[in-house]
Amino acid sequence: MSNRENRVVVIGGGLAGLAATTALAARGYPVTLLESRPRLGGRASSFVDQTTGQLIDNCQHVNMGCCTNFRHFCETVGIADRLERQSALYFIGPDGQQTTFSASWLPTPLHLLPAFRRLTYLSRNDLRGIAWGLKSLAKPLKTAESQDETFASWLSRHDQTPNAIERFWFVVLVSALSETLDRIDVASARKVFVDGFMASRDGWTVEIPTVPLSEFYGETLREWLENHSVDVKLLTGVRELKIANDHVTHVELRDGSTIEGDDFVLAVPHHRVQSLLPESWREHPEVQAVDDLESAPISSVHLWFDRPVTDLPHAVLIEKTSQWLFNRGLTDESSPFSGHYYQVVISASRDLSGRSSDEIVREVVEELKSVWPNAAEANLLHSRFVTEHRAVFSVRPESRRCRLPQQSPIPNLQFAGDWTRTGWPATMEGAVRSGYFAASNILGKAAEGKMSVVQPDLPTAWLSRRLFGLSKNPPGVSE
Repeated sequence: MSNRENRVVVIGGGLAGLAATTALAARGYPVTLLESRPRLGGRASSFVDQTTGQLIDNCQHVNMGCCTNFRHFCETVGIADRLERQSALYFIGPDGQQTTFSASWLPTPLHLLPAFRRLTYLSRNDLRGIAWGLKSLAKPLKTAESQDETFASWLSRHDQTPNAIERFWFVVLVSALSETLDRIDVASARKVFVDGFMASRDGWTVEIPTVPLSEFYGETLREWLENHSVDVKLLTGVRELKIANDHVTHVELRDGSTIEGDDFVLAVPHHRVQSLLPESWREHPEVQAVDDLESAPISSVHLWFDRPVTDLPHAVLIEKTSQWLFNRGLTDESSPFSGHYYQVVISASRDLSGRSSDEIVREVVEELKSVWPNAAEANLLHSRFVTEHRAVFSVRPESRRCRLPQQSPIPNLQFAGDWTRTGWPATMEGAVRSGYFAASNILGKAAEGKMSVVQPDLPTAWLSRRLFGLSKNPPGVSE
């Protein structure tokens, strides 16, 4: 039997499992993809709002320009054209002032300097401190600093003003990492700022899906999988991986049937890993740490008004409960319900726990009214509050010790998920990289040597290398 006849069984149809599947299938490997839900995409999902008849996303997904592997995945399966790149970001200050944040003609990393200076809610003292903080953050981290210190502590040590912390560091990191500053490790914060703002010209840009997530990971993706002979089995829950002689032999499904394979990729959320392993493997020292990973919630407030609130495609709100607003346009023309639809995203939303949906919606609407006069005149037709309680894993300093390598202690079993050791925090990019790493391990065994399908980072600008001592390619977190 040739290596390419070895069947790979991928458990989990989220981004990590899809990335592993496409990387292997594109190279001729037969793949069986098992997903317990009736759709692909994992946590990237949509559902029908019964009042409006509209597909709405459980959470808005945004991709940054530095996320080269997610972009590669989208291009591979033919869905990259459903991402709309934003040439500018729109920040709304505490007093309602609007600032357009975009790159200038200056060389990187000075290309964003004029944009920072336009943020009028930051004082000159704030900006000087931020500049000094960014320069300090670009330096290679000491092991103890990256593992054991929270970013809140780091900011305090680097003399950041309360204003800069609340209106800059908090705004960027809570949006990017879905965690509060007292629970974010320094290495993850560094990754966001170095890759996103300091290393390359386009790292900071964002891309937003133009269709609901269920369509984004819908028909075009399924056609690609079908054309590459991937055996996709939806509504197929796995009960347990069966292991003999330290190798996975097959998976047992919830209906009692089994599926055999030669290599296996377990691409499920971190809190499900142990439940799918035999009891004898759950306490293995290279596996048990995953149970100590925690999750972070993200909430969305979906609002339909009888008139436009703002024409901006999106907005970042400062010192508000509302963090991001996304303009989703008019309700689908096929729906009898007519309204202007906006989605407000609140990351790291633990503080909302215990509050009623009506109370949260009222607060968000009042915040929009305080910013845009049109909102004060608009009538709220319908609202929906949604929380994804396990949206991402929490990037606490302790999390680094809990993230597992893709190669499990079982030779023919790979782990995949943004929670594995990717050098990236909890992001779509991290999920895709994990799947590519897992696929690379399988391909490497067949090739009897190292083989990688992971895409390179954006190259680091020469001036960034000179000013900050960055390497040619932005360094990941050393695992």
